[in-house]
Amino acid sequence: MIVVVSQAWTKPGEEHAAAYVALSEEFGRFFRDHPGYRGRRLVRGVEDRTHFTHLRYFDSVASYEECTQHPDYQDHLVAMYEHLQPYESYPREYLEVVLDEPGNSA
Repeated sequence: MIVVVSQAWTKPGEEHAAAYVALSEEFGRFFRDHPGYRGRRLVRGVEDRTHFTHLRYFDSVASYEECTQHPDYQDHLVAMYEHLQPYESYPREYLEVVLDEPGNSA
């Protein structure tokens, strides 16, 4: 299993954070029914409340990348970017899950 990790920092103000969370929840529609999708989490910084980390779990990188080819995927990202602090790129990292202990629910 792989996890796709991306970082984001919202613009100052709780309204931007709330909009980002709502759009992230809606963003899940691109993944939910896709073969190879295993779940996701969005976590928020305790000290820096503008910092979010999005974790998406898939069977493979190829399975994740298939989701990103949906015709509406890029338009949805643009809507989310409206609430983010500008920075040069929005990188994501692919990691392999090497230990997954039961009971890790939020």
